[in-house]
Parts: sequence; structure tokens; C-alpha cells
Amino acid sequence: MSHEDVSRGVSDDENDEITSRKADHIRVCLDPSSQVSTTASFDDYRFDNEALPEMALEDVDLSTTFLGKRLSAPIIVSSMTGGPTAGATINRSLAEAVERLGLGMGVGSQRIALERLDTRSSFEVRKYAPSALVLANLGAVQLNYGYGEKQAKDAVDMIGADGLFLHLNALQEAIQEGGDTNFRALGDRIEALVAALPFPVLIKEVGAGIGARTALRLWSMGVKAIDVSGTGGTSWARVEGLRAKAEVHRTLGETFRGWGIPTPVAIERARAALPADAVLIGSGGIRTGLDAAKAIALGADVVSIAQPVLAAALVDGAAVEAVLTRFIAELRVACFAAGARTLADLRYTPLFR
Repeated sequence: MSHEDVSRGVSDDENDEITSRKADHIRVCLDPSSQVSTTASFDDYRFDNEALPEMALEDVDLSTTFLGKRLSAPIIVSSMTGGPTAGATINRSLAEAVERLGLGMGVGSQRIALERLDTRSSFEVRKYAPSALVLANLGAVQLNYGYGEKQAKDAVDMIGADGLFLHLNALQEAIQEGGDTNFRALGDRIEALVAALPFPVLIKEVGAGIGARTALRLWSMGVKAIDVSGTGGTSWARVEGLRAKAEVHRTLGETFRGWGIPTPVAIERARAALPADAVLIGSGGIRTGLDAAKAIALGADVVSIAQPVLAAALVDGAAVEAVLTRFIAELRVACFAAGARTLADLRYTPLFR
């Protein structure tokens, strides 16, 4: 898509394709076959049990500050969807739940909302989450297809966001039929955009992981947080393969379904490479509060989850709240049983394999 395409809007056929793709993504992500296990998972890691924690369960403090906002627990509900079909329902459910629980959330890619004004309302979550941390979202590769400072500001203004996620999804785009695969000199464009914007920019992968060298490069660009989004949960290669019409794309999706850096490995490597003050988000296959505790002990500051609340988000905010409440309870018990009164304590609690 060229600069001219952005200024005049995209064709009806392309808009229909984006709408169809979003609906497919929701459907396929609910299918267990879209999930992938890896050779290095959170199940491979164990805490020492602290038989004498010297505190009460209610003494555990899960609160933290992220991008200047206080979270009751180190949890962000990750970017999922928006636009037609079930996007509005999902985003409203998530917003209501994170507002009540004092957590954070991101919306799905807002490209469709920038190019179809009639879909914007499905992303407008601030009215349901007036005080929660809310993050906008655009594909970083769109910077090579005509997007820039204007579109980034519009995405944030559209939802009253506290910052902007730029997502990196090279593998997904390579397998997606008609994917945007021009990643040439993208780092330079990201760095220039970060410098030009008046709000925090965060970077995330979408399930294949960010390696240590790339994490360090991104941090040097001035991004405020990095979500490693490693392998171990939803495989977007597999998702695109399952929804593909062409045999070559279906085969590619199967071949690369397990590609990437397992999340625990990605967190450990990124934390070792980054400065101590770098903000790291762990995501990818975090299915329980115990997984979240392990991610934080490995070096994450907060965790991000998506697929575990997707089915509930199709129901209502109360259903999402129930899932997240259980998740928080699991995290609290993990801290208690490991003898960690705070997240800072948990960060320095050793794991063994």
C-alpha cells in the first residue's frame, strides 16, 4: 500500500479482506490446534517451595507501576482484535474487566479503523475503562507502506490511549496470503517515529519472540517497553496456515508452526542483554498465574495474556473478570508459596529445571 493509498483510503475489496481476516483470526484462535507447545516451556521451571514463608497470604503485594499507572497486579490483557464482527464485544468485555480489577489492556491492530471510519467505535474502550492503562496498536511494517507520525497519533487519540504498541510480525506476514513483507530499513523508521511522538512507544512480537540482540537494539531506539512475545501459545504461523486458501500457505503454516524463541528463553536472554532499568513484558503461552510468576522470576516486569480470556470476552466483562480473578489468585499463591512478599522479591526468587 503506497502513500497515495493511505491518503485516499483503500479499496472496498481490501477492506472486505481485512474484515474477513479479523473474523478468521478470532475463530481460529479459539481452535486448540492454533496453539503450540515448545521444547522449553514454563512447565520445565520450578520454584523452591518455601515451607516457612513468615507472612500471611494477604500480605502478598502484587501491585506495580507501569508507564506511570498503578496496576493492582502485573497483568496486561494483550492486543486481540477490533473492527466488525465480534471486535466491539471483545474490547468492551476486556475494558470493563480491567477497569474493575485495576489492570491494563491493549487493543488489536487499528489499521482497519484508520482506513474505515465506521469501525472506529469497536476500538473506543476508554468509555468503559476510564482509569485503566490502555494501549493503542499498529503494525510496525505499515511504516514501510505509507504510515507515519499522523497515523500513530490518530491511533492513540482514537481511544485515548496511554501509549502505542508497534507490533513486529515478520513470520506471520510471510505466511499470510497477501501479507506485507517489506521490512527493509524498518528499524530506522521505528527509531525516527519514536523520537517524533509525544507519548510512549512499546514494541511487541506476536508469538515468535524477540532475541537478545534485537531487544537491545530496540531499547537503544528509545522504546519504553519490549514485549518478547515468545513461542509457546498461539502460533500465528499456524493461524494463517489454517485460514489460507492456497496450499503453499497452508503448508508454510504447518512447517513454521513451532518457529521462534520459547518465551522463558526469550525473557531470560532479553533480561541478560538489557540494562537493569529496561522494561520487559513477558507473553506467549502464559496460561496461569503460576506461569506469570515464573515469567517475572525470569526477568519480566509484567506479563501479557490474550488467548486465555478470548472465549470469555465473547460473553461479557463479568466472564473476563472471573478468568482474570482466578489468574491473579494463582499468582498470589505462587508468590506466597515461594516466600515472595512483593514482585521485587519474586524477581529475585530462583527457579530450577
